[in-house]
Amino acid sequence: MPGTVSRAAEALRERVPPLTAFPLPRGVDERWLHSRWPVKELAPPPAGSGLKPVLGDEGPPVVGHMLEMMRFGPAFGLRRHELYGPVSWTGGFGRRIVALSGPEATQIALVNKDKAFSQEGWKFFIEKFFERGLMLMDFGEHHLHRRIMQEAFTRPRLAGYVGEMGPALREGVAGWGGGERPRLYWALKQLTLDVATRVFMGMPSGDDAARINRAFVSCVRAGTAFVRFPVPGGRWSAGLHGRRVLERYFGETLPAKRRSGGEDLFAALCQATTEDGDRFSDTDIVNHMIFLMMAAHDTTTITSSAMAYYLAKHPEWQERARAESLALGDDVLDIAAVEKLETLDLVMKEALRLVAPVPSLTRQTVKDTEVLGHYIPAGTLVGVSPTINHFTPECWRNPFAFDPERFAEPRREDKSHRMAWMPFGGGAHKCIGLHFGGLEVKLLMHELLRAYRWTVPDSYTARWDYVSLPVPADGLPVRLTPR
Repeated sequence: MPGTVSRAAEALRERVPPLTAFPLPRGVDERWLHSRWPVKELAPPPAGSGLKPVLGDEGPPVVGHMLEMMRFGPAFGLRRHELYGPVSWTGGFGRRIVALSGPEATQIALVNKDKAFSQEGWKFFIEKFFERGLMLMDFGEHHLHRRIMQEAFTRPRLAGYVGEMGPALREGVAGWGGGERPRLYWALKQLTLDVATRVFMGMPSGDDAARINRAFVSCVRAGTAFVRFPVPGGRWSAGLHGRRVLERYFGETLPAKRRSGGEDLFAALCQATTEDGDRFSDTDIVNHMIFLMMAAHDTTTITSSAMAYYLAKHPEWQERARAESLALGDDVLDIAAVEKLETLDLVMKEALRLVAPVPSLTRQTVKDTEVLGHYIPAGTLVGVSPTINHFTPECWRNPFAFDPERFAEPRREDKSHRMAWMPFGGGAHKCIGLHFGGLEVKLLMHELLRAYRWTVPDSYTARWDYVSLPVPADGLPVRLTPR
């Protein structure tokens, strides 16, 4: 019965946008986004410090600005940056959260020279579901685990993953058919989940894979639940159940992976050993696999969806990318061939700029610190916003326009500042799987370009839902035509 309810909920979610993304008259949205609340100081600076207080506001009682964050995404962050500058605070999730926006402020937190910013901030949102994932670790422990994990992302390993992904992606894309208006986001999500279970876990498609996939989805959605208690039927409860399912699966499967090895990521983590002999415990592997599966399939789905949307809106770029893919012939691509897809690389970078898959990076201060002359006390939850940097006029020409050429020589607008373009984060916690993710996205889009043309009406504009990570609220309906 729970499985039936879960599947019914998934089917409903594919068709009905969440309340935060429900269409409202433009005037209502404008008044909501531009509403003002009493300005207050986060905390008084120490006497004689010369520091300024961080200014901000609580927003509506109880919920704070949670609903605006989820509904408006980058527009909300840009509005706060306009009101308060690069350092401000806002009410949300029952906490006061400092927002750092703009290249200079984000660089201070991510480079973290004085080690004032810890990953503890992530624990507030996702520790219950992604306990001791790499992103939740700090300082020396993080460095050690990252060194071990890097053995699973060497170039020979990446070449092996591409070799496994290619046939799976071609088969999955071919199965979509044509002449319909699929909700492309959901098709891409299912495909990337299927590929993740095969390439990451060496697990064939089937009922078990579907069960594992549902568990991952539940864990991802739970992090931004408003009711953060295991109320039956709620997202928090579903996430806790999903975590138990994943722990049980990986724990039961791990001994065989240790013995037999293999080319998938699960096997790679079991075998990963540094030159100093450091390796992961069984518990480490379970925790890292649960986190990596989430990190890989969600970001891949969002990026490929954004690319598909912009290629539909800009058919000249779709044809340019298709010509480049067709020129490589009919063979499934290896890693060297994927790296030759220069047009898709430009489009991918621009899609990552316009729709950053992880729109906010969370930190917590472990001691009193300052950012651009503003005092931030110890124990403060901090949100670092890549999306604001991606629209900063000082770094980007006409920042709201789709313009992949901005990443090509000689323009290279992404080089205008170290933190101008940061879809993978920055500093010591920059995404370890960024090359893997880029290869998968480009390989997926290559297969889509070979098999189909796709369009959206000229009047169509995607609305991105930011309840957890950005997804098209309507599932991105497109007209898909076999080529």
